[in-house]
Amino acid sequence: MPEGIKSNKFQFPEGFLWGSATAAYQIEGSPLADGAGPSIWQKFSHTPGLMLNGDTGDVATDHYNRWESDVELMASLGMKAYRFSTSWSRILPEGRGRINQKGIDFYSRLVDKLLEKDIEPLLTLYHWDLPEALDNIGGWLNRDIADYFAEYASVMYKNLDGRVKKWVTLNEPWVVTDGGYLFGALAPGHKNRAECPLASHNLMRAHGAAVKAYREIGKHEIGLVVNIEPKYPSTDSPEDIAATKRADAYMNRQYLDVAFKGKYPEEMAEIFEDAWLPEQPAEDYELIKQKLDFVGINYYTRSVTAYEPNNWHLKAKGVRVPHKTYTETGWEVFEQGLYDTLKWFKELYGDTPLYITENGSAFFDPPKAIRGKVHDPLRVDYMQRHLQAIHNAISDGVDIRGYMCWSLLDNLEWSLGYSKRFGIIHVDYETLERTPKNSAKYYSEIIATNGAILSEDPFEVLKKY
Repeated sequence: MPEGIKSNKFQFPEGFLWGSATAAYQIEGSPLADGAGPSIWQKFSHTPGLMLNGDTGDVATDHYNRWESDVELMASLGMKAYRFSTSWSRILPEGRGRINQKGIDFYSRLVDKLLEKDIEPLLTLYHWDLPEALDNIGGWLNRDIADYFAEYASVMYKNLDGRVKKWVTLNEPWVVTDGGYLFGALAPGHKNRAECPLASHNLMRAHGAAVKAYREIGKHEIGLVVNIEPKYPSTDSPEDIAATKRADAYMNRQYLDVAFKGKYPEEMAEIFEDAWLPEQPAEDYELIKQKLDFVGINYYTRSVTAYEPNNWHLKAKGVRVPHKTYTETGWEVFEQGLYDTLKWFKELYGDTPLYITENGSAFFDPPKAIRGKVHDPLRVDYMQRHLQAIHNAISDGVDIRGYMCWSLLDNLEWSLGYSKRFGIIHVDYETLERTPKNSAKYYSEIIATNGAILSEDPFEVLKKY
C-alpha cells in the first residue's frame, strides 16, 4: 500500500457518486454554433502568440456533436455522475438580456440523456468562458457582473432545476484571477496587479448572488468549487514558514475564508500591499457568505514552499523535491496532500459535505492508440493512490460524497493547447476517435466494486483486459 494508507479495506459509503468531469470550452468545439456568442476564450485562443502551437477550441473533442456517444461511453464504464459546465455565451450571447433557446436546448438534451443512463448531472455555471460582450464592459472588474451572473444562473435554474439537482456557481476562482488578471497566461490575458483583488471580490460577489438566486428558485443543492494546493514549508526557518503561510492564504484560503467567514485572510493585505482592495461595503460580505450545500475540492498536487525575496507577489517559490514522480505538467504525485487537504478543510470550515470535483494527472500518451489500446500505468497508479487517500479521510470523519476524475476525455488544456492529456479516454485529435485507456477500465472496476478493488494490485486487475 502507498505510504500513509491505514486500511486494506476500501469499501466506500453507499450512494457514493463516482463520475468524471469536463469543461465546456475544453471539449465542446463549435463555440459559435446555433446562435452562441463569442467568449473570452474564443478571443484569447485566436490571438496570435497566446496559445501553444496556435491551438484553439474551435473543434476541441467535438463533444457538441458527439455528446450522445460520449454519454454512452460514460454509461459503459458504469459512471454514476458527470460534472460538466455550461457556456454562458451559448445561453446569453451578449451575457445578459436576450436568451438563445438553442443553447438551452443543447444542455437540456444532454441532461435528459444523462438521466436516461442513470448518470447524475453536476452542472457548473462558470468554468472560465466569460461572454466577450461582458468582458468588453469590464468583465470581472465591473461590479454589475454579479447581477449579470445571477441573471444567467436564474435562466439555467428555471430551465433545468429538478433534472439537475447539484449546481456549482464558480470553478476555481483563484485560477480565473491569477492566470487571467495577474499573469496573463489565461483569458482575458491581463497582467495588472491591482486588478487581481478586485476581480476576485467580484467573482465571489457573483457567486453569492447566484446562490441567493438559487434559494429563491431552486429546490436542491448548490455549492462552490475551489482548487486547493496544500503548502508545506521546505525548511523550518521562520522565513520559509512565513512564505508558506502567504502562499496558502493567497491560493487556498482567499476564497474559502470569505465564503465561510465573511472576510479575507489577513495575509492578503501583506501580499498585495497598496494594490489590495479598498474597503468594500459590508453588504458585499453578507452577499458572499451564503450557506452552501457542498464544496467541491479540485486537487492535483502539493507545493513545497521556500522564501524567495525577489518574488514581488508572495516572496515565495515552489521547490522541486528530488526522487519523486512528476506529471507532464510538472506536478508532484503526492496523495498524502489530498488527505491533508480534506482534513484541513474540516478543521477550518466545518462539516460542509465535500465532493472531489477534479483529480487527475497528465502523463505522456501516444497520439494514436496502439492496436486499439492505450496503456497508462502512471495514471492508473495515481488514481489508486488518491482514491485510497480519500477513503482514508472518510474513515477519519470527513464527509466526502463523491469523486469526479479529471478528465473524461483528453481535451484542450487551455493555453497549453492539446499538449497535455488528462483524459481516461484517449482522443485521436486527427480522427476524434475515442479509446478508453487502461485507467478508464480500472476506474470502471473501482465503480463496479464501490472501491473494494482498490485493495488489489491494479495491474493484476487489468490483466483481463
